[in-house]
Amino acid sequence: MGTIINVCAVVLGGILGKFLNAGAVKKYEDSLMHALGLCTLFIGIGGVLSGMLTYTDGVFGTRGTMMIIFSLVPGTLAGELLHIEDHLTNLGERIKKAAKATNDTRFVDGFMANTLVICVGAMAVIGALEDGLTGDFSMLAAKAVLDCVITLIFVSTMGIGAMFAAIPLGLYQGSITLLAHVISPFLTEALIADLSLIGSVLITGVAINLIFHKGIRLANMLPAILGPVIYHLIILPIL
Repeated sequence: MGTIINVCAVVLGGILGKFLNAGAVKKYEDSLMHALGLCTLFIGIGGVLSGMLTYTDGVFGTRGTMMIIFSLVPGTLAGELLHIEDHLTNLGERIKKAAKATNDTRFVDGFMANTLVICVGAMAVIGALEDGLTGDFSMLAAKAVLDCVITLIFVSTMGIGAMFAAIPLGLYQGSITLLAHVISPFLTEALIADLSLIGSVLITGVAINLIFHKGIRLANMLPAILGPVIYHLIILPIL
């Protein structure tokens, strides 16, 4: 139920955002894009800081630097070799054609940006696991509210393409829920925390693209999500 609720919330946010996009908000599009970028930036930075900062004996420190490097560099190389960005772009183009939105120049950008923001956070993983293991979808219900608002803002500024992030969201969270009993023994608290950290780094990249119009190929960095899994299950036991 949790993923179904979440997907419906994204669609609802997209419908509401479409009405805003068609109204007076349209003329403030550039300013709202910058506002959206700043919001996304601080969501990402907040997640990174909460994952990296430590406080021991009255002294601040950091953790996870090597794990981030280990995840992002090989993960990005793998993504480039697999052409993930191109495949996602093609998927977005096919959805755009099916939705008869050929005149929407930001359709694919909105689709990819919102997909990254609503899929890579820790709540998607933990909530889907809880739903699959215990039937408790309360975390995904709370995430649904957040994703509804996020999608509303994305659609109102970047077009209806952002609403179709509901498709990869449903596949991603639904798969975790269905496989919960298989993967849950491997997901320690430390691993989940590092998955959230890498997700926050990617969200920060989304914000940089939104604010500065940089062409960071973030979809090709998605294999970095597997970095913490390899790091905790293979590298650390050897060390």
